[in-house]
Amino acid sequence: MTTASPRGMAVCVLALCFVMGLVGRGLPDSFAVYVVPLSNDFGWDRAEVVSIYSFYAVASALAGPLIGRLFDRSGPRTVYLIGITLLGGSFALAGFAQSLWQLQATIGLGVGIAVTCLGNITNTALLSRWYGSRLVFATSIVFSGYGLGIFTLVPLSQLLIDAYDWRGAYLRLGLGILLLLIPLILLPWSLIRAGDPRLIRATAASSGTDMGLTLLSAIRGSAFWGLFWTLFFTSLGMFAILVEVIAYLRDVGFDPLFAATAWGFSGALLPLGMLAVSGLDAVIGRRRAVLLTYVITLTGLGFLWLLRIEPSVWLLGGFVVCCGATLGSRSPLISATAMHLFRGRSAATIFGCISVGAGAGQAIGAWIGGLLHDWTGGYDAVIGFSVVSLLLAMAPFLTLRALRG
Repeated sequence: MTTASPRGMAVCVLALCFVMGLVGRGLPDSFAVYVVPLSNDFGWDRAEVVSIYSFYAVASALAGPLIGRLFDRSGPRTVYLIGITLLGGSFALAGFAQSLWQLQATIGLGVGIAVTCLGNITNTALLSRWYGSRLVFATSIVFSGYGLGIFTLVPLSQLLIDAYDWRGAYLRLGLGILLLLIPLILLPWSLIRAGDPRLIRATAASSGTDMGLTLLSAIRGSAFWGLFWTLFFTSLGMFAILVEVIAYLRDVGFDPLFAATAWGFSGALLPLGMLAVSGLDAVIGRRRAVLLTYVITLTGLGFLWLLRIEPSVWLLGGFVVCCGATLGSRSPLISATAMHLFRGRSAATIFGCISVGAGAGQAIGAWIGGLLHDWTGGYDAVIGFSVVSLLLAMAPFLTLRALRG
């Protein structure tokens, strides 16, 4: 392994980040198929069930700066091993839960920290050591693994629930994830952590004072808070409805497995959306590419709302295509923007702090979505709340000079 070329190692790092992103996002997003079984089994209302997801999002948000700091100090090996151990262990223990607080602790807190270890912060920071001008493309490939995770693990979770109930599904998925520790321990971590020596030398030579950028200097700028705002309101709007999307599809008349499979198929579209958006970034510019993704997402929410009037497969397809192709497609652009603006020895720490916005938006959005459903008995208010939040999320890319360039 010590004779591996920088190009070969870069491909291996890309594959590693892809797999970590696949399991780190695919499994938590499968929570949507557990909402109804948990509600039926324990007799909880929707807000109580969704509070589990809110705990997950809060833990993920608060862990961001700490995981970023841990990456800067200890490297990817420690962060990934903690993530896989927490993810697998939390899922396995959830199968034995007897009360709400136990699920909030496992699927909420445990999985939330695990996902931060395996997600955007760690993957983007590691990729930035191997991909310079190609970082947007590399992150697009890796973040497409999130879509593949949704595509495969959401329907798989529904099948396991049908076969073994929700307890058996959690236990089997958890034990399967823990098996990943074996190959993960054996990887050549010293090479992986070092980065491409050519890129490191070039960055050190050209960046100058940027190599010493600190968190304090970053938070003094409008770009930091603009990205925080965008991540917060995007997550607020998307997760108000997406946590309950399968329950919504069931309510309007679709079969549970068909609903899970349809939403899972959105994950198959995510890689295409990621690559298309990264291509648009080069052709029409980052600001226009980001704004276009919001327009497409809002169109998808329009299709979703129309399903309550006419539960048509064509309308469902429109929602899946629009939201599936853009779900997370902004992440590579925003991540690459953050790594460019805040590059330096504390890049992961700074990006971790910005990512608090995404986690906070997830937590609050999921909770508000559950409350709005319980208060109104339907989803019109939930979808309306999502639309307003996404419109607000676009604002920094329309107003801030640092993000318009």
